[in-house]
Amino acid sequence: MAQRLALRRFLSISPQKLSVLPLSILSKVSAVPCYPRSLVPLTPITVPASIRTFSTTPVYRATFNIQDGSDFQDRVVNSQKPVVVDFHAQWCGPCKILGPRLEKMVAKQHGKILMAKVDIDDHTDLAIEYEVSAVPTVLAMKNGDVVDKFVGIKDEDQLEAFLKKLIGA
Repeated sequence: MAQRLALRRFLSISPQKLSVLPLSILSKVSAVPCYPRSLVPLTPITVPASIRTFSTTPVYRATFNIQDGSDFQDRVVNSQKPVVVDFHAQWCGPCKILGPRLEKMVAKQHGKILMAKVDIDDHTDLAIEYEVSAVPTVLAMKNGDVVDKFVGIKDEDQLEAFLKKLIGA
């Protein structure tokens, strides 16, 4: 809680005030806030090299949520890389267990596989099209075709074998 308050206070500092903060304070901060272009001053702010910046993890780069049918077509069916499609629901307990586990295993593949997440309540048409009758259902797609599928929870070893099979399929 104290960390959140400290971060909130730091993020509320304007760019002009940030440039005049003592170096001892800046060296203890682990993040630099991002400002919209309209708020960024025209004069550059010098930031010490000792400050670490935020970056996204591979999990978030390899995993994406499907927005609609055309998004699914563009990002999954037309993908050059193999894609794991996780059909899930917010109310599904096993989905909440499998989702993070699957994301972690996809991230370990270092970009060889992508992961699309499809909420069946929002995209019923996709669930019907791909014959999803229970959640969680995971499809392995390559070149727009379903090459493998499983329903339910799997442990990490089974997920790794599933992904290795997709890469080699």
